[in-house]
Amino acid sequence: MLQGHRTWVFENKPVILSTGVVGGPFEAKGRIPEDFDILHQDLWLGQDSYEKAHTILLEEACSRATEKVQLRKEDVQFLLAGDLINQLTPSSFAARTIEVPYLGIFGACSTSMEGLALGAFIVNGNGAKYLLTGASSHNAAVEKQFRYPTEYGGQKPPTAQWTVTGAGVALLSSQGEGPYVTSATIGKVIDMGLTDPFNMGGAMAPAAVDTIETHLTERNIDLSYYDVIVTGDLGHIGREVAFDLLHRHGFPISDEQFQDCGLIIYREDQPVLAGGSGAGCSATVVYGHLLNRMKQGEWKRMLVVATGALLSPLSFQQGESIPCIAHAVSIEIGGA
Repeated sequence: MLQGHRTWVFENKPVILSTGVVGGPFEAKGRIPEDFDILHQDLWLGQDSYEKAHTILLEEACSRATEKVQLRKEDVQFLLAGDLINQLTPSSFAARTIEVPYLGIFGACSTSMEGLALGAFIVNGNGAKYLLTGASSHNAAVEKQFRYPTEYGGQKPPTAQWTVTGAGVALLSSQGEGPYVTSATIGKVIDMGLTDPFNMGGAMAPAAVDTIETHLTERNIDLSYYDVIVTGDLGHIGREVAFDLLHRHGFPISDEQFQDCGLIIYREDQPVLAGGSGAGCSATVVYGHLLNRMKQGEWKRMLVVATGALLSPLSFQQGESIPCIAHAVSIEIGGA
């Protein structure tokens, strides 16, 4: 199963049996509202704190994924999930409600593909028949922890990005008709010395490029193998940096082939500055919009490269730079 130094090829082709995708009011006004299963009209979700509302997002996404295939939660072996809040409390509290054996994971905004890679590894090795994996974020909860409470009204530079309120979950199985998870390349931490928490896209771009290049090299394939390569949430700034680096390194990817979840989820006229971000960004866009396009026959092979900035409020206050990572997972459909 190991190909090269850090790429897994899944011979048994774990299946994405179903997905659950939940969003908030800002996502409902975005570019892809039709690709969400549930859209809420306010950030509170009937709770008395944003963190509790965050928990509800993941609970609903998990429930929707299992309901679609009429599966009981007792039939699911594991839940792999994570978020951006201290000690993963929204994911852990959701696991308390869902009552599925739980592995909490943290990869910042790369968590969605970290979970999909690990989940596919487990299913491919017959470690589970059914497995849930996903990621979530909540704009008001995350902004309060990493930047300023939204009520503060702090000015943001144009390089900043907007944290997605949403949760995306995939139900993996050892059997089914696809889409299939065919391979994964695990990222390594890359730190270029950037320290600006309002320029995550620029900080994460080199990690995305390293993982893409490693994936293609270790699988011995070229860019043409994939119909589309989608990064997690580099936004306008990071995507341009990554696009330029790929060309400089001899990977002449086209604009159409190279897309970004942070640029897909919102409309250009929404005040999101450089684009969307958050652990729920790639999770909602991939498990909703992008998989729907695959199922409609638009693409057969997709590489998702979720990016994450592995900083904390404390590390920033101590003057640390921002270490970044990117995990890539290939998803194929029809004849995979």
